[in-house]
Amino acid sequence: MLLRTSPEHPIRSSEITPEAVYLNRRHFIGAAAGAATLATAAFLAPRILGRGSNGGNQSSAAAGAILPQDRRFKALGPDDPLTPYDKVTTYNNFYEFGTGKEDPSQNAGTLKTDPWSVQVDGEAGKPGRYALEDLLSPHKLEDRVYRLRCVEGWSMVIPWQGFPLRDLLRRVEPTSAARYVEFTTLHDVKQMPGQRFRVLDWPYVEGLRLDEAMHPLTILATGLYGRDLPNQNGAPLRLVVPWKYGFKSIKSIVRIRLTRDEPRTSWNLAAPQEYGFYANVNPQVDHPRWSQATERRLGGGLLAEIRRRPTLPFNGYAREVESLYSGMDLGRYY
Repeated sequence: MLLRTSPEHPIRSSEITPEAVYLNRRHFIGAAAGAATLATAAFLAPRILGRGSNGGNQSSAAAGAILPQDRRFKALGPDDPLTPYDKVTTYNNFYEFGTGKEDPSQNAGTLKTDPWSVQVDGEAGKPGRYALEDLLSPHKLEDRVYRLRCVEGWSMVIPWQGFPLRDLLRRVEPTSAARYVEFTTLHDVKQMPGQRFRVLDWPYVEGLRLDEAMHPLTILATGLYGRDLPNQNGAPLRLVVPWKYGFKSIKSIVRIRLTRDEPRTSWNLAAPQEYGFYANVNPQVDHPRWSQATERRLGGGLLAEIRRRPTLPFNGYAREVESLYSGMDLGRYY
């Protein structure tokens, strides 16, 4: 999924939706607290946004009915239209609810996202457990349109809502020993029936190097298309790192841990010969079972989905992030 970072296409203040203030108390808290600090990086497009509350049980695409796309959000460019909402919410990888692409949207109604809390600990000066409302309250939530590419070779363009992960990390004060950030998904077989099967070693774990986590493009997302994240898309809190393959987009996060050592991540443990720790989009490094040189963009109609397009280094974000990997062999550190 994609995040728009280009400053030449800002979201105008006239597109802000006032009704959003009334739609969800969590986003109201975040918007109100952030109003005192309006300064943002040049690539950000601030917006007050709303979350439709559904008692923490948002499982279907219908739960996120939105205004027409062209009235709320802008495409990245003529060749990068937004992926339709119904495609974004019914074509998902979320093995906790099944291995088929349609399984999460059909099975995620068992997930209860309210109340929700996140433990932040490890190499942190101010660790703690945060209720979701408290986690969001200091932050101004913003819209960002990002491309996100899956290692399987398909990609989407999605308008996310969230806040930079680095804002939370600064809040808990990483110690001088912190070098990585580890993320963990909820483990509850009653709520996540896919965890009854040993597809992966549950709970699902993912990780970033600290400088990757602190990069301004890396966000904790709470919504898409101006609505709460549906359960199948990682409600209520997920990671979005637009220059990395989709399996870095860990969903339904319950723990964030700062560590000295590189985290042992789920896909790297399951298939180390196929999934390295870094997961940067590198079209010159093939997956052992298929080429990564091209991709297909979902949601643009049958012909658009059949047509292959060249895969861009770092998913098109090379200018912003390639300095993070200066001197590294990206064929070895895949």
